[in-house]
Amino acid sequence: MIDLLLAGIENVLHLKYLVPLFLGTLVGLIGGALPGVTITMTIIIVLPFTFGLDPLQGLATMTGVYVGGSAGGAITAALIGIPGTPSAITTTFDGFPMTQKGQPGRAIWLGIWSSFLGGLLGGVFLIGATGPLAAIALEFGPWEYFALFVFALSMVAGLTEASLLKGLLSGAIGLAITIVGSDPIMSVPRFTLGTEFLRGGFPFLPVLIGIFAFAQLMTDIEKMSAADRTSAPIKAPPLTVSHFKVLWEILSRPFLLLWSTLVGIVIGVLPAIGGSAATVMAYDQAKKFSKHPERFGKGNPEGIIASEASCNANVGGSLVTIMAFGIPGDAVTAVMLGAMTIHGIQSGPLFVSQHPHIAYGIYAAYLLAHPLMVLICTLGAGMFLRVVTVPKSVLIPNVLVLCVIGAFALNNIMSDVVVLLLFGFIGYALVKARFPLAPLILGLILGDQIEVNLLRAIMSDPNPWLFVIRPISGFLLTLSVASVMFALWQHRRQKGRAKEVEQEPDF
Repeated sequence: MIDLLLAGIENVLHLKYLVPLFLGTLVGLIGGALPGVTITMTIIIVLPFTFGLDPLQGLATMTGVYVGGSAGGAITAALIGIPGTPSAITTTFDGFPMTQKGQPGRAIWLGIWSSFLGGLLGGVFLIGATGPLAAIALEFGPWEYFALFVFALSMVAGLTEASLLKGLLSGAIGLAITIVGSDPIMSVPRFTLGTEFLRGGFPFLPVLIGIFAFAQLMTDIEKMSAADRTSAPIKAPPLTVSHFKVLWEILSRPFLLLWSTLVGIVIGVLPAIGGSAATVMAYDQAKKFSKHPERFGKGNPEGIIASEASCNANVGGSLVTIMAFGIPGDAVTAVMLGAMTIHGIQSGPLFVSQHPHIAYGIYAAYLLAHPLMVLICTLGAGMFLRVVTVPKSVLIPNVLVLCVIGAFALNNIMSDVVVLLLFGFIGYALVKARFPLAPLILGLILGDQIEVNLLRAIMSDPNPWLFVIRPISGFLLTLSVASVMFALWQHRRQKGRAKEVEQEPDF
């Protein structure tokens, strides 16, 4: 196996494969950093350009897009508080506050180096453990998927900040959004008010852009002073950063890095869950294990490390899913699976044995894409960080235009732009009312999958006890209860600490 991997790396290092991999990583970084564009849209744009290449060239290009896009989402998440990709949502929680404290370089490089380390650890682990992970994934039926999504939803309690009630209501709003439209099994319209506009439900991407981007932009406009409304140049914060110190911040937390990587890998191997759930779960776990959970959401490096390490490790897990089972783990790997089919390659259990040259070439491309991503970010870091020096009166309109274009380009219909604006105002109202947005997004991500797998389980066997007596499902439901109880204990401890601080005498 090691010989095959080394041969794959040596092969991909030839310019014939290295140049497409570099270009794919560059395009992925740009696409991932632009709010509303997403990795999926970027890889669809790149796909036609790979038809004339040989199979490994094309797949190396798309692997670069996938790795670069996963890391690129953190750039805008940290600099302007708007996630470039859905999986970068949790990076905004601590990345943007760190930028607001005048440390944009630290915020970005914590994300980039965490992506690099998490991705490489995930790749090394997956190359050696594809078989066992595949066996676990094959044991998952609708009962296990339902329990897994309930476990992820239980993290709403951990993602709330001051008010647990507001956090739960926010999560409930996210779940309620997903039931508008057609029933996922029988396609029966519900809550559509008799209009075609609501028949298809609310598409995830415009809702996400509206709630995060529009609400953030409105908040920024509200906070703008008269001086900010002018186009006067803003003094640039220090753009230099000590890479040694940033790496030490990450490596001095080995458990956090390894655990977040493991979460990303496991979620990546399981089909149809995606990077958003992986980063939310890793962030929640980091907060639960932290000695200072009250620092999360205020520029805590642990939040960025957990988010980005799990995000790029998730990429490796998704790649194994299509290689081992021929099942796309998400929309990006669905496109890659289509590219394999176009080139006459049948993925599945026999893929690695029948096409070892291509299989280990993909592994090599995945591993090499990470140092290429760091190289590109090093060369372009100055340009990225200049974003924080642009006057808000110039930056905000441009970002809003990009968001609208991204929402429209999803299906080329104006109704998606209307959805963006509608949920932009809803998100702004929730922010004004001090409702946390993270539980809402989590409910939005998981709502459809919880419902679909619940219905599939009941249609397969109406016995509700199967959710408890099946080993994996029962274990995950037990973890869900434990997760909620632990979050409640954390909230009580945090409130107790706050009261103690208030009662301390002033000297």
